[in-house]
Amino acid sequence: MQDSQTHTKAPEPQRSRPPAQDQAKSALRFSANLGFLWTERSLPAAIRAAGAAGFDAVECHWPYDQPVAEVRAALEDTGLPLLGLNTRRGAAGQNGLAALPDAVPAARAAIDEAIAYADAVEAEAIHVMAGQTAQGPEAQETFVENLVYACARTQRTILIEPLNRFDAPGYFLQTTVQARVIIETARAQGANNLRLMFDCYHVGRTEGAVIERLEALLPLIGHIQFASVPDRGRPDQGELDYAQVFDRLRALGWSRPLGAEYRPEKGDSDASLGWLGRL
Repeated sequence: MQDSQTHTKAPEPQRSRPPAQDQAKSALRFSANLGFLWTERSLPAAIRAAGAAGFDAVECHWPYDQPVAEVRAALEDTGLPLLGLNTRRGAAGQNGLAALPDAVPAARAAIDEAIAYADAVEAEAIHVMAGQTAQGPEAQETFVENLVYACARTQRTILIEPLNRFDAPGYFLQTTVQARVIIETARAQGANNLRLMFDCYHVGRTEGAVIERLEALLPLIGHIQFASVPDRGRPDQGELDYAQVFDRLRALGWSRPLGAEYRPEKGDSDASLGWLGRL
């Protein structure tokens, strides 16, 4: 689907409001991950849909086939910030390039491309994808070197994200423990804008103790995402109680938008948004 060339102002978000005495408690903000929501639409159209639904921000995966001017226009029309985008996955089965010892030139080209696109649309962060490769010191050293390279090329936030072994078997970065070591190693080499993308769904599938890990890792976290565990559906179902997670984040003073990266039932994003009022 292609957007019209005429860009119109999105309608004001219609979101149910809690009673006045509870508004301070309900101050969390949410970002629509457009890699999962409104995927049947072009990226500019999906941005407008997120604005109409009442989201406070958007994020995406791989926007590179979308014209920059159209994406910028949608962001300007809605007033939504673009929180982040991913580096390219590479060839089939790679799922990223940055930890692959034999792919350093391609990994750095992907980093440069992501930075250029982020600059053009004023995205706040770039997720550098590690890729699928064997565990070991060579892969870790390669990943760290590429992250140091990325951080030196931009002042934007560079993010890394552990992916669970069920959805991404063979992915190099699998746990928050591993991510902490990599971040601390890279920061010792000057990568001070490197941070952790903490996806509650991935952590819940692989490591558990989501709230405790959020508390322990908060100083390293640059972005938080969520979906139900274990099916990656909307957050008001599943075994992880997001009412408790969100209450704890409020208490910890988290103020940035939380990324809704879940699969809507039957692909119907609009019909899946009841959790926005409940949570």
